[in-house]
Amino acid sequence: MSRRFAFVAVVAVASFVSVGVVHAVQSDFGRPADTSEIDNWGIIIGPDGEGLPVGGATAAEGKAVYERRCARCHGVGGTEGPDARLVGGRGTLATSAAQKTVGSYWPTATTLWDYINRAMPFDQPGYLTTDEVYGAVAYVLYLNDIVGEQDRLDNATLADVPMPNRDGFVVDPRR
Repeated sequence: MSRRFAFVAVVAVASFVSVGVVHAVQSDFGRPADTSEIDNWGIIIGPDGEGLPVGGATAAEGKAVYERRCARCHGVGGTEGPDARLVGGRGTLATSAAQKTVGSYWPTATTLWDYINRAMPFDQPGYLTTDEVYGAVAYVLYLNDIVGEQDRLDNATLADVPMPNRDGFVVDPRR
């Protein structure tokens, strides 16, 4: 391919992209979201668990959810991948071989619930029911030796789960 042809191709693609950007700017792109759109984004769960929906599950109940919806990306034991490890790494954060996993890094179980609820499974985010989310969370925490297999996690108990790295973060003092 000649350099002239390559240059013309690049200019053509750039022109096409810029027309798309101009069209996007002239449409609703960048407009403020209205209340109904914000409501559709779902609840936001903070460290205290406020806003967690009613429901719950144990790790024993969550095992089937994990195997069906999580294991293909995170491995049967949470360590095999191909995506991020979920299990292990406790005590490694201050080493040169730090492993940021649920068991070593995440400060609260409510953050894990919020993340799984919003973003998992990767190919169908938001697909899991409330109880399936509680179950997946319970099973991942169980794999990390944080909760027992029969410990029920729900909107009343999740915020109290003692995560290993709970004190490993600095509180943001800003309002």
